[in-house]
Amino acid sequence: MFLTLKLLANRHPSFVARTVFVKNNNVDDACRLVNRILGKEGILEQFRLTRYYEKPFQTRRRVNHEKCKAIYNEDMERKIHFVLRKNRHEPFPGCH
Repeated sequence: MFLTLKLLANRHPSFVARTVFVKNNNVDDACRLVNRILGKEGILEQFRLTRYYEKPFQTRRRVNHEKCKAIYNEDMERKIHFVLRKNRHEPFPGCH
């Protein structure tokens, strides 16, 4: 068995890393777990993007949108973190 897993791991390391056990014949929970793992690793997104050919103008539009969204999310995260701060000596800095 060890040899089989070693050979399988050499050929398909990503497949072995995403193998889950099914408990009590509960296949639905096992599928949800595999989907969550694949989603966190970005494999589903990569599959979605490479499934069909993406024209260059669509690629540019998608990349620019992702950049803008990242900047927006970063700013909003900073603003929310600022607003949610507690126990400050001066709750509203700059206002006297």
